[in-house]
Amino acid sequence: MSITGILIAAACVGIVGIFVGLFLGVAGIKFKVEVDEKEEAVLAALPGNNCGGCGFAGCSGLAAAIAKGEAAVNTCPVGGEEVGKKIAAIMGVEAEASERKVAYVHCQGDCERTTTDDYYGIKDCRMMSFVPGGGPKSCNSGCLGFGTCAQACPFDAIHVENGVAVVDKEKCKACGKCVEVCPKHLISLRPYSNTVQVACSSTDKGPVTMKACKTGCVGCGICVKNCQHDAVKVENFHAIIDPEKCVGCGACMEKCPKKCIVKA
Repeated sequence: MSITGILIAAACVGIVGIFVGLFLGVAGIKFKVEVDEKEEAVLAALPGNNCGGCGFAGCSGLAAAIAKGEAAVNTCPVGGEEVGKKIAAIMGVEAEASERKVAYVHCQGDCERTTTDDYYGIKDCRMMSFVPGGGPKSCNSGCLGFGTCAQACPFDAIHVENGVAVVDKEKCKACGKCVEVCPKHLISLRPYSNTVQVACSSTDKGPVTMKACKTGCVGCGICVKNCQHDAVKVENFHAIIDPEKCVGCGACMEKCPKKCIVKA
């Protein structure tokens, strides 16, 4: 190929490159997505766990909602009060007071308190929930102990101990992942300060519960009679503590004959 042909080819490539560059430059200006500076600042302040505990599709979804005024500045359960204050400063608003929450497993039916059988099947709580009487334990309302909740926890805050899931409340960020996956609905989010809890979820009648678990709630109502703050009630043979009324005096715990009300 002659030198002239090489020069012409180089020139063509150069001209095409210029046109492509101009086209991309114009397209970039025309289709430029405006960035909300507050949204970017809020996203930077969030912890970045993308756990979904706030109810939005990750931290970016929450940041967009806060920037638009569609979510409170302290919505992130992982960041807690500290992150809420930072975001409030970014948004130029006052941070509302919020109390830290943690997960709690309402069951203490471990391998010693319940009757257990040898079990060799699939070890997944969600799968076993479809099987009548499935699992190794005598209590159909209690923790199966296969650790599906522990696997779902992104903060390593829940572990199975002696056949029952136990939450480390110092590690728990209240993202709610364990609450979602528990097929027995044994886990709830409670205020960190509420230390008195009913460690049972059975709604069976007393004789049935006593046969299945040594420390199951039989709905006797003694806790109700001894609470001076009207914070305890019995529904469906099961004691329930109102966290708004409970002052943590422990009177119900002391009088419970089955010792199913505990300090957590």
